[in-house]
Amino acid sequence: MYLADEAWPDLETYFDEESLALVPLGSTEQHGPHLPEGTDHLIAEAFAREAAERTGYLCTPTITVGVSPHHRQFDGTMWADAPVFRDYVESISRNLTYHGIDRIVYVNAHGGNIEHLREVGRRLRDSRTAYAIEWMWNDSIPDLVEEVFAQPGPHGGPKETSLIQHLHPHLVHDDRLEAARDGGLVDWENHPGAVQNGARTFYDAIDNTDNGVLGDQTDASAEKGERLFEAATDQLVQLCEWLATREFAALMPKDHV
Repeated sequence: MYLADEAWPDLETYFDEESLALVPLGSTEQHGPHLPEGTDHLIAEAFAREAAERTGYLCTPTITVGVSPHHRQFDGTMWADAPVFRDYVESISRNLTYHGIDRIVYVNAHGGNIEHLREVGRRLRDSRTAYAIEWMWNDSIPDLVEEVFAQPGPHGGPKETSLIQHLHPHLVHDDRLEAARDGGLVDWENHPGAVQNGARTFYDAIDNTDNGVLGDQTDASAEKGERLFEAATDQLVQLCEWLATREFAALMPKDHV
């Protein structure tokens, strides 16, 4: 069920019977010369809507701009300041609790959002308002990602490229994949400039990669994207089913010892 498509009496029925909602979040930021700036929020929305279709749970409209100041040097990148983003997501979440939702899955596809979504989840839980957790698609299938790609890249790499080739092939510049690889940073894990004496020394993507992307984009394919999508969607469905069966009291903070 997609909230924005429904009339309110039909949503009233849902809120009377269910207490879980999926909230997709991503970003609008550079993803190299070959992918659209909406890559992250397109991926998040696809996962959330597919999981909602398979389970019957509610999916809200997508939050399309996230915490992305580290990509600001590249044209078109949009971002929300972290405190504003946290407050906005918390406000949207409290909207849902007003209607009876008490457990939320943040279906996230942007690494820059993770710590802030965890903080919002903590706020909601500490106030005993709702239990909200962050879900990141690639974190749900790490073994498969490692199996499929030699250099998956944490940003704009073949894993994200494959998903967009599967979900929105018309938005991928396939003729630029080699240029993306050659103008970016392929081996992120062994990049010598990223850490100095145990300290992470960079703040912006451009500090490490001239064109904004990491990994080997030529290793991407729509077939791989479909495989990733099906596996991660299955994980998200299982998470929703698990969360829906928990007693709300058991999800709340324990009493002081």
